[in-house]
Amino acid sequence: MHRGIAVLAFTLTGLVFIGVVGLAAPGGIGADSATITASASTIESDVSEANGSVSEDAYVEPAPEEGELYYEAGDDDWVSYINPRDEYRSPYLGDGSGKIGVTLLNEAGEPIVGESVPDTTVTIETGEKLDWHSEANPVTVQYPLTDHYDRPLDSDQFGTTDDLVQGDGYMDTHSIEMHGLEENATIEYGEVQIEGEHADKIDVVGYIEQPNEAWDTDVDAIEDAESYEEVGGEWTYTPDGSHGQVVVVLQLDGDETGVDGVENDHSGTPVVSETGSAEGSSDDGDESDDSADGERDDGESDDGDDTDDADVIPGFGVPAVIVALALVALALTRRQSG
Repeated sequence: MHRGIAVLAFTLTGLVFIGVVGLAAPGGIGADSATITASASTIESDVSEANGSVSEDAYVEPAPEEGELYYEAGDDDWVSYINPRDEYRSPYLGDGSGKIGVTLLNEAGEPIVGESVPDTTVTIETGEKLDWHSEANPVTVQYPLTDHYDRPLDSDQFGTTDDLVQGDGYMDTHSIEMHGLEENATIEYGEVQIEGEHADKIDVVGYIEQPNEAWDTDVDAIEDAESYEEVGGEWTYTPDGSHGQVVVVLQLDGDETGVDGVENDHSGTPVVSETGSAEGSSDDGDESDDSADGERDDGESDDGDDTDDADVIPGFGVPAVIVALALVALALTRRQSG
């Protein structure tokens, strides 16, 4: 009898200790597990939101380096890449040269090749001055570029890096190049036209024109683009400025694609807030985060009683332990009095 009571007392004492530790821990053991699960879901939601904020991923094509295919020439001031749409006038009339290009960006401002807008054609009228160029009058660009051209992106027109004299090291523009024009020639280009089933998904951000000089890549494709009326639709070569270029900047329209996009610093990387979620995301994304955290708008857990049950030690509650101890005490009292 003595031995049975002792074993019972020892067992109940252990249960009391476990109960006290479980209650003293912040939130209890079950609460810690719920917290870990919620944190993992939040991380997945944030990553999904940041990566899923565009309808077409950026097309990443490093610029050719010296000694590689498509690298042409360069010095301390400029670098040139081989372009299959680069042509020379015959007869050669002078040193007038340049580019007419198109850059297509996704909702986050990253260069793409138009896989999300197939069978779409961009047209830019160029006039009689470029009749001799097989890719001009008009210039046409068909999407996706990867289906229609051996070299989809041929120019690094935007961005800077300390390692290159021009560009940021990644191709971003599809263009034609022309050489051999008289040095006082005027190059005309019309307002861009977009046709095709997905034409309404593309916005014309504007035009970036740099006449009479080598292309300065330290410009922002979106913020520095101007309207057609502002650029004027032409430039004229001068003997001391026989190079000129224009790039038409296009971007996917989030209202039409159903993607709100994210805030972007236009360096090709979405801006991410301190909480880890992409800034500028839709309200739907916030609701997804709430769901991942196990919270509804009223602040209650979506799991209901399941979360509360996780905080309770199964099998023995505090009242049951107290009753058991009382029974042990009563047994000992009866033995001593007997």
